[in-house]
This record gives sequence, C-alpha cells and structure tokens, in this order.
Amino acid sequence: MQLFAEMFEKVDQTTGTNEKVAALVAYFQKAPLHDKVWATLLLRGRVKRSPLTSLRMRQVFQRLSGTPRWLMDECFSHVGDTGETLALLMNAGMLALDPKPKERSLNEWMTEELVGLRTLGDEDLDRRLLEIWNSAHPEHWFLINKLLTGSFRVGVSEKLVLKALSKVTGDSESVWHQWLMGKSDRDFEELLLTFQGQAPSKELLHAIPFCLASPLEESFFVNEKPEDYFAEWKWDGIRSQIIKKGDQIFIWSRGEEMVTEAFPEIAQMASTWAEDVILDGELLVWGEDKPRDFNDLQQRLGRKKLGPDILKKAPVSFMAYDLLHLNGEDFTALTLAERRTKLESFSGTRTHPRYRMSQLVEFTSWDQVKELQLQSRELGTEGLMLKNKHSLYVTGRKRGNWWKFKVQPYTLDAVLLYAQAGTGKRSNLFTDYTFALWHGDKLVPFAKAYSGLDNKEIEELDRWIRRNTLEKFGPVRSLKTHHVFEIAFEGIANSTRHKSGIAVRFPRILRWRRDKTVDAADKLEDAQKLIEAHV
Repeated sequence: MQLFAEMFEKVDQTTGTNEKVAALVAYFQKAPLHDKVWATLLLRGRVKRSPLTSLRMRQVFQRLSGTPRWLMDECFSHVGDTGETLALLMNAGMLALDPKPKERSLNEWMTEELVGLRTLGDEDLDRRLLEIWNSAHPEHWFLINKLLTGSFRVGVSEKLVLKALSKVTGDSESVWHQWLMGKSDRDFEELLLTFQGQAPSKELLHAIPFCLASPLEESFFVNEKPEDYFAEWKWDGIRSQIIKKGDQIFIWSRGEEMVTEAFPEIAQMASTWAEDVILDGELLVWGEDKPRDFNDLQQRLGRKKLGPDILKKAPVSFMAYDLLHLNGEDFTALTLAERRTKLESFSGTRTHPRYRMSQLVEFTSWDQVKELQLQSRELGTEGLMLKNKHSLYVTGRKRGNWWKFKVQPYTLDAVLLYAQAGTGKRSNLFTDYTFALWHGDKLVPFAKAYSGLDNKEIEELDRWIRRNTLEKFGPVRSLKTHHVFEIAFEGIANSTRHKSGIAVRFPRILRWRRDKTVDAADKLEDAQKLIEAHV
C-alpha cells in the first residue's frame, strides 16, 4: 500500500506528463501482481461498485465525532470531496482515533478490508470504519477514504497509464488498449493473466479500441487533395461496435460500456447474421427520413428494463461505418478504401430495416465540401466526416487520418444563477455553473456548464461568487443576478424532464458577455425558435 500511496502522491502533485509516467512506471515495476491490476482499474475508473456512498460516510463521521450537521455540510461544501473532507477533519483531531497501522497490500484492502460494508447496520458500520481508520497509517487516511467512496480521481489520463504499461512490458500502447478495452473489476482474473504476460484469448468479445477523428484545422483545405478523402455525414448518435461471434452478441459504446441490453432489437438483428463480425457505426433513433433528436436515444440508457412503450417511441437503427472483422479475419490493417469495399459487400446482403450503411457524400473540391457542411442541420446531422482513404483503423486520434467538420454550435446569452464547487484539483473553486433564460419576468434554469473559462476568469468569478451568494443549498450557492455568458451547445430539443421544458446537448461557456446586462439575456422563446428551426 505504501508503494501505491507514494505513486498516488507523485502523480497528484505534478502537472508534468513525463514525471507522471515515470511515477507510474516505477510503481508497475515494483508492485505485486494483484496490486498492479487494482491500480490499473482504479486509475482508469473501472472499479464498478464503491464500498460506501459518500453520504453514508459523512453520516458515520458525524455520529462518531459529534460534528454538527451544519459544520459538516459547510466543510464538504468548501472542499467538494467526501474523502478529502474527512481526511482533513481526521488529521485536525475532530475524531478520536488511536492509529496502530497494519501493513496491507492494495489487494488486501480491496478484497478483504473494504468489502461487505454496504450491508452493515449503522452500529456495526461505525465500529468497522473506526477499525479501518485506526489500522491505517494517518498519511494514508485520504487515500483509504477515496477507496471507500469510490471517488478515486487523480490527474492521470488513460493514455498515460497505457504509456507506462507499454514502457514496463515492451508491448505497444495500442495492444494494451486492446487488452484493457471494456475490462472492469469483474474481469480481474483475465487481467491477472494479462499482467503475467499471458495475453488473453483473442475471442474479441470486447470492442476494438475506437479510431477517432480530430477537429478540422483551418490549414486542412490547403494541404490536402480532395481525391484522397471520403466524406460522410456526421450523425449524432451513440458511437458503437456490434460484435457477433457464434450465438453471442455484444454491443459496446465508445465509452467502453456494454449496452446490449439497452438495444435488444439491434442484438436480435445481429443474431440473424450467419457471419461472425465486428462492425463500427452509430446507434440512432430514426424518423421517416432522418434521425430524431439525441434525447430520444438517451431514454434507452440507464434503464434496467425496456418496456414496449419506449421500444415503440424510440425505434433504433444501426448505421454502419466500418467493417473491422469478418469470420475471424482482421481488417484493421487494411486501408479505409479496402475496408469500405468489404463493408459494401457485407451490407449488400443485409435487408433488415434496422440496418443502414453510411453513404458517401460526393464532392470534387473543398469549396463544395464547405457548401455541403452548411446543409448539415437540415439533414439532422452534426456536419461532415472527412476520412483519408489510405488510413488504417488505429487506436485513438492520429492526425491526418480522420477529421470532423462540424457545424457551428447553437448559442444563447444566459444569466449565471447558481454555482457549485468543482471536483479534484478544482474542489476549492466554484467551477460548475447553472445558467438561466428569461420567461416573462422570471429566470428559469436551462443549462449547466463547467468548461470554457480560462484559469484567470475562473479565479475572478470564484471571488465574485463568494462575495455575492444569496443562499446556500448544500454545496450549491444561489447568486445575485449580474453576469451574462454566451452558452454554446450542439443540439436542443423539448424535454418534459427539465423545468425549462428544453434540453441542450454538450453545453459549454463560449464567452463572458461583460458587455451585456441581465435584462439583455435571451428568453425561453428564443430557445423555442431554435427548436422550431431544428425540427
């Protein structure tokens, strides 16, 4: 555990990429086998169930320490993270502890010490957490609390983890990405074999790491030849892969989540195919002649059971982009042009109404591409995809392979209404904002955003928020209505789940409108006009 704590501290306290990778490499070289697997899962956020909820942890601490509820809420509101809040209070002596540290490995903590806590009653849980805290070194309280709540966030991207594993083992980052794709603590035994150098069987029941596109750069049209590229419409759905092997069907999202149960009709369609296959494409709710809004598709996710109503209201189709495997043959090392030919051959024999193949958009010049992109919204798309005909199917983004030429976002000027502290390194700053539009003489919340401001603007706004708070609702602060921001978003639709009656997709702050007063902010009627123009 000491090794893990030292690595955690090093990567958490440096912003240098090389330093982070070096700390990870040192850890993976020295750590016991089982600890390596747990560390990889924790760093990638792949431990599915936390031992305790954050709320229950705080309740235990309140009972044991006698801390008033208002003080606990105030501390949590300021820090923004339960594990860190409790560790600070513990180190400040607000809980009577008598630490007698006992050495344990990370694996022992995860498989022995921190299991079975959710089923305990209050009295047994109070006693058990005291035992856990007293048996841990005080320097590790923060880390143990993070493991207890499952909110294990540290400044390490998945790419850095893959880079470190590659340096330690000599296997490429893309190979490690493939091995880890979709894996969670439920796949622990399989991951043990991987870390022992015994590559898992290539049954390919997990998705292949997705090939991604880069935002189009202005210099693109100058440096590239039109004849080297395919163009396709960029659909706004759920990027996914369908994997069929024998009678097994798996649908994986780009977020490395298996979503088969959310799309039973697509799984049923794939089960009728004679071939073993891996297809890359997009899940879409399709209307008469174009896809419907993403909100219709989102209704499918997070449900344990899909009733006949939702299946009828949101009929899903699969739009195929790429053919990656067929009857055991791997096509990822072929060029896109070659894979396209094979996809067309495969798709030519599909007659199921829920299967579609993405059609190529004809063009002969970049000026024509720009004109086509302007038609995107009329067709219900987000823009165009431009893909190099010679590109292979590689992991992640490789500059020059695929480009996304998206339409300009929708925008509305909205009033800052509420603020909440961020998480991780931003837990001491107010960085999560709620924005509102006018409806008559009232401001109605319509979007939340936490990106778009630079560090200087965040710090300036944080100081203003602390001086201009009207009320506190747990971690949320109600603010004086003073600041207007231009909010950008990719899509907008009517919604019965939101007080405003609308839902927006991917909202972010475009700019701080210091030139506008609150009265000049946009109205809900303006948002409705965008919806009407979008339909």
